[in-house]
Amino acid sequence: MRVTVTVPWGERLGGAEAMLQGILEGEGEAADGAEFELIFLEDGEWPGELRARGVHVDVVPAGRLRQPHRYAAAVARIRRILRERRPDVLLNWSGKTHVYGSPAALLAGMSDRVAWWQHGFPHGRLDQLATWLPAVAVGCTSDAVARLQALERPVRRTFTVHAGTPIPPEEPRPAGLALPEGVPVVGLVGRLQPWKGQDRLLRAQRILRDRGLDVHTLIVGGDSYELSPEYAASLEPLARELGIAGAVTMTGEVPDAGPYVRAMDVLVNASDREPFGIVILEAMARGVAVVAVDAGGPAELVEDGVTGMLARSDEPEALADALARLVGAPDVRARVALAGQEQFRREYTNAAMRARLIARLRELFPRA
Repeated sequence: MRVTVTVPWGERLGGAEAMLQGILEGEGEAADGAEFELIFLEDGEWPGELRARGVHVDVVPAGRLRQPHRYAAAVARIRRILRERRPDVLLNWSGKTHVYGSPAALLAGMSDRVAWWQHGFPHGRLDQLATWLPAVAVGCTSDAVARLQALERPVRRTFTVHAGTPIPPEEPRPAGLALPEGVPVVGLVGRLQPWKGQDRLLRAQRILRDRGLDVHTLIVGGDSYELSPEYAASLEPLARELGIAGAVTMTGEVPDAGPYVRAMDVLVNASDREPFGIVILEAMARGVAVVAVDAGGPAELVEDGVTGMLARSDEPEALADALARLVGAPDVRARVALAGQEQFRREYTNAAMRARLIARLRELFPRA
């Protein structure tokens, strides 16, 4: 099976890009007979890295959708590539690239070989436009995403492939990271944005302290791309207001969050609308217990009380209740962490993710 994937960005910016990179890296652990080729809509470091690994990469500078002449030229170029390469499947790795890839496939006479990928919850006009364009199916990163995508019109067939993450290497403790001994370290990794819930975790920490449970909070991440500068600036003052500033460490932006995750006793995903939550898998892979909100993708990854703890909502009181089940019981924390790590090794490595995707594509495109 030869799969051509259209990719919007030349850099690895988030979860969708991490998932695609993991699918490509899973090749070394799989013998599935699948070959991936990529078409990027912009150049950057990522296409260069893949070329160096021997992946066939084309770059079609697309500009903006509101530039009709550039849009038409990009579609025509993708059509030519499809005619030359004749892939078995065209998988457009976002709503944006489907807006280019679907018309190109139609013009190339292969509209019956097209699917696209919806990594997050559908929203906005671009996803609506993508849904209108022909596709055999829409792939989704969780059943929660698939349920919302199925509400879009016209109704398109959906399929779910849960993400994976690499098996982590041994990682040294980050230089200069000072954490207290004998106090559970509770951490959250993510951009400093309201929906990620760093403020709610701080309030949950205050609630735990009032209950007689001390924890140290480790917040990893910064104001990436300056999306929420006011929110980012509000967290340290909030910690002081709550009287917990001495028990909070904020790292800012880091090049690799993995070593910081390994330094945690519990990782919290406090997002109220999380389509999947790859960071949960990154914690499981390192034998770190997890707490997540019982909604969206995390509810599909975490079995409450077995491989992690699920909070009934994203409110601080609910987060505190879920955390108390772990920080106050080291034996439970160790058992849950081990079960989560075992689940990761069975189901959520890059190789397992790639195998799931290839199996679904073979079901959808049996002639490939």
